[in-house]
Amino acid sequence: MTTSMTSPKEVIIVGAGYTGLAAALDLSRAGFKVTIYEKDSDVGGLAGTFELSPGTRVEKFYHHWFTSDVDVLDLIDELGLGHLKRFVSSNTGLYYANSVFRLASPLDLLTFKAIPFIDRIRTGLMALIARRINEWKPLEDISAEDWLIQHGGRKAYEAIWSPLMQGKFGVEAENVSAVWMWNKLKLRGSSRNKKGGESLVYFGGGFGKLTDGIRESLSKLGVTIKLNTGINSIITENGRAVGVVSEQGSHRADAVLVTTPLPTFLAMTKDLPQDFRAQCEKIRFLGNSCLVLRLNRSLSSTYWLNVADPSFPFVGIIEHTNLDSRENYNGEHIVYLSKYLPTTEKLFSFTPDEMLEYCIPFIQRIFPAFDRSWIIGHHVWKAQYSQPVITKRYSESIPPLKTPIAGLWLSTMAQIYPEDRGTNYAVRYGRKVARDIIDDFSKATPCEELNNLLVGNNSGTGV
Repeated sequence: MTTSMTSPKEVIIVGAGYTGLAAALDLSRAGFKVTIYEKDSDVGGLAGTFELSPGTRVEKFYHHWFTSDVDVLDLIDELGLGHLKRFVSSNTGLYYANSVFRLASPLDLLTFKAIPFIDRIRTGLMALIARRINEWKPLEDISAEDWLIQHGGRKAYEAIWSPLMQGKFGVEAENVSAVWMWNKLKLRGSSRNKKGGESLVYFGGGFGKLTDGIRESLSKLGVTIKLNTGINSIITENGRAVGVVSEQGSHRADAVLVTTPLPTFLAMTKDLPQDFRAQCEKIRFLGNSCLVLRLNRSLSSTYWLNVADPSFPFVGIIEHTNLDSRENYNGEHIVYLSKYLPTTEKLFSFTPDEMLEYCIPFIQRIFPAFDRSWIIGHHVWKAQYSQPVITKRYSESIPPLKTPIAGLWLSTMAQIYPEDRGTNYAVRYGRKVARDIIDDFSKATPCEELNNLLVGNNSGTGV
């Protein structure tokens, strides 16, 4: 991939999550000079990791891929890391009415006697129905609740879906579009093995090993990554983005790509047209608080346990070491307890110790044998903008990748639609916006190039 540029142009990327990293790869390969600014101490964004011990890392938030996640899986192959992909059969379950039910295959669903037999059949068929829907636009006018009742029956909705929707979205549950649920069912249904069970993909050495590989490739391409450096504002001159102001000073460039959460972008970009800002502000977000437990024994054989009880302080219990061997984590059992919630709720402000004490009685309700002596350590990781609320007619609120300010580009999880957020789509949209930026520069006329220089488009760093 090349451009017609006579001299290297510089692009600043704000945010070193998978969107920013993927965009940086393609832009640098096309001959651009790329600098990435990241406010955290490491790359990876929501797929970032932390150390259990020197040299042993695990994700802050639980992660895996589906076999249909071709964008990130293809990127892994491009990096020469395909041999580290691990294909694993998943064991899923549901906590409902004080009992744990295995729901890893169609046969498990057929024996789930909490709902009538006909509703079990209808629920099982929903994944097939979802996979056959190619035109999702008509779903935008339907709520997830109405769509689930229509296809799975009211009993199934009340037993399975309503508690999960309440646990995931809380007061926003009734506002969620059928598009969100359709996509979830389609995605999971497309990642089945020949026996009907779910097949997932993980990375040998964890996501931290993958980000190491991406970072190594970026280094070879001459990409600069500035960690622990947040961006305060976007510099605009004559209606064009010409750089950023960081905590270390100003840095001018030919274009700026922002990959932070949408509200963060709005806060740092003061000169946006009011109608564009108002469109972006229609999108609402939930935060996430994730308790990570390090245990000396396993809770169960289940990898992903959905908790169909909104009174619990978590919507899922994910025992990571039932997906990836505990031998990769010093023999510890790693468990995530995830809760989506408005950041104004008290639980979001809990310290790690407060969160642990709050959750222990609930864990013991599901796993009566669980004891404090099992706990080796615990951590809590929080994300303020973890999940956009996919409301009806959500497509009308999505901002374009190319903003109204010339030279300013935007690629965030809020624009990943009809798909939901995730590293696969972060890679897809990171590469898409990189192509758009490359094409934009390729189409620039000599007069436009001269104008860009006249408005002060100098590559370099100043204070």
